Amino acid sequence: CPPLGLETLKITDFQLHASTAKRYGLGAHRGRLNIQAGVNENDFYDGAWCAGRNDPYQWIEVDARRLTKFTGVITQGRNSLWSSNWVTSYRVLVSNDSHAWTAVRNESGDVIFEGNSEKEIPVLNMLPVPLVARYIRINPRSWFEEGSICMRLEILGCPLPDPNNYYHRRNEMTTTDNLDFKHHNYKEMRQLMKTVNKMCPNITRIYNIGKSNQGLKLYAVEISDNPGEHEVGEPEFRYIAGAHGNEVLGRELILLLMQFMCQEYLAGNPRIVHLIEDTRIHLLPSVNPDGYDKAYKAGSELGGWSLGRWTQDGIDINNNFPDLNSLLWESEDQKKSKRKVPNHHIPIPDWYLSENATVAVETRAIIAWMEKIPFVLGGNLQGGELVVAYPYDMVRSMWKTQDYTPTPDDHVFRWLAYSYASTHRLMTDARRRACHTEDFQKEDGTVNGASWHTVAGSINDFSYLHTNCFELSIYVGCDKYPHESELPEEWENNRESLIVFMEQVHRGIKGIVKDVHGKGIPNAVISVEGVNHDIRTGADGDYWRLLNPGEYVVGVKAEGYTAATKTCEVGYDMGATQCDFTISKTNLARIKEIMKKFGKQPISMSIRRLRQRSRQWRQR
Repeated sequence: CPPLGLETLKITDFQLHASTAKRYGLGAHRGRLNIQAGVNENDFYDGAWCAGRNDPYQWIEVDARRLTKFTGVITQGRNSLWSSNWVTSYRVLVSNDSHAWTAVRNESGDVIFEGNSEKEIPVLNMLPVPLVARYIRINPRSWFEEGSICMRLEILGCPLPDPNNYYHRRNEMTTTDNLDFKHHNYKEMRQLMKTVNKMCPNITRIYNIGKSNQGLKLYAVEISDNPGEHEVGEPEFRYIAGAHGNEVLGRELILLLMQFMCQEYLAGNPRIVHLIEDTRIHLLPSVNPDGYDKAYKAGSELGGWSLGRWTQDGIDINNNFPDLNSLLWESEDQKKSKRKVPNHHIPIPDWYLSENATVAVETRAIIAWMEKIPFVLGGNLQGGELVVAYPYDMVRSMWKTQDYTPTPDDHVFRWLAYSYASTHRLMTDARRRACHTEDFQKEDGTVNGASWHTVAGSINDFSYLHTNCFELSIYVGCDKYPHESELPEEWENNRESLIVFMEQVHRGIKGIVKDVHGKGIPNAVISVEGVNHDIRTGADGDYWRLLNPGEYVVGVKAEGYTAATKTCEVGYDMGATQCDFTISKTNLARIKEIMKKFGKQPISMSIRRLRQRSRQWRQR
């Protein structure tokens, strides 16, 4: 049987009860598998249920609110940086009325189940035979001798059909999409990609961006009406997932998304057809397949909070990118410094490019991919929370660990984050409880990364400062590795958001920068008055600049060309405003071309003046 949903929050706080609690922050509602206490273990948010007394009469119980076939129990100790507490053995009791309890027994009496030997690794105990009841109670019998009674748990059980129970019929989530709702290992993921490509060969292409530490190819699927080529004027979008190998919901959502888009395109869904014809979409479901393999072998409930998070060589990909923030801010703070750093396309430092740098091969592959394709917007799907985080992810002050640190495009990022959160079924629901310790309702399901926790070298900050792409981190669920049975509901929670966020790539301005002969000018700098962050044109001279509705003075400059400006207005309707530029070469650039054509070099003005004066002096 699947989990009842303590970790996913399907089991509400009102369904959890305990004999006693040490304090509110260690109450029964905190006794959920994998719940995190964070750095501040306090009266509201702590890392387990902890009994108020240490004796064999303590208990924690779950009210399933309907008859359920209970089959197993998974337990952990208390999540804490400062203390060690876990239960080493326990009894299991069931009841239909919460008054008369029956213990799980075998031939020799009450079964005493073996608990945990440390606080983080989950331990599964299956019941000798399934038991049908409404309530289940865990009664600790022994605990770590230097600690106290503390535990987190998940209950395995199959709810029995109850057509008369309106509460459950009202809250049951179903989906009408005919998709492959299961967890896919590496081989199955590759096969699913092939199946999608076979179904929709005219709009899909499978390619890889490199290999993992263990040699597994990092496969991506491109969805476009002309797969394999960049079309001038068409923006490029990306979703990636699985940078933390144990956060697998994002991986499955991307696999479901590629199936859905193929099916809806074939069915003639105008919204999806329009999106595919006007956008080049790239879907990379597994950035860290080595880490995923570890989590997959443990299973959805038994990997704990971190098994498979890192690469094979122990690197956190999500924070493994060059720290360009410090280079930019140091340059801005020291205005007289000779080393000027641009506000965009900041070069990668030499030390990072050396072979001895601690950089994962997966990270290098992603950077090469980001530099090769002119992405405009991207989302990296993560797990363990329910929020959309936008840059900057790093605080500017070295004395703080949390501080709102906006980019020059803060209003655009806030809109992008809200576009996903507001269309998600749960992110902006004021009635839902916090996953762990943070309540993001005050920001409508969004958060500035640095105000949450500071991180140097994040993919979001790097993408913004090194490329044209605006990237956000989308945390798609409290449970990093939900049970297979949860996937249809998680798909329904995120489906509309995934599509709406892709559509935002068409918000703002776009255009082509050309010379007087109609040839596109690559690497031209596009600036917006009042926004201290520029972008650059692609190889064909085309560009896209994400902006909120309003009127903007847009400028363009390129080496050897005269600068130009114009006013461009962004409306509220979806679709970027066309804002093209035609610029001519400067006089000096023309002279250089002519002189080069005839094998001569132009003479600089200062040398020319000196020669003229010398001639005049000789003539006297």
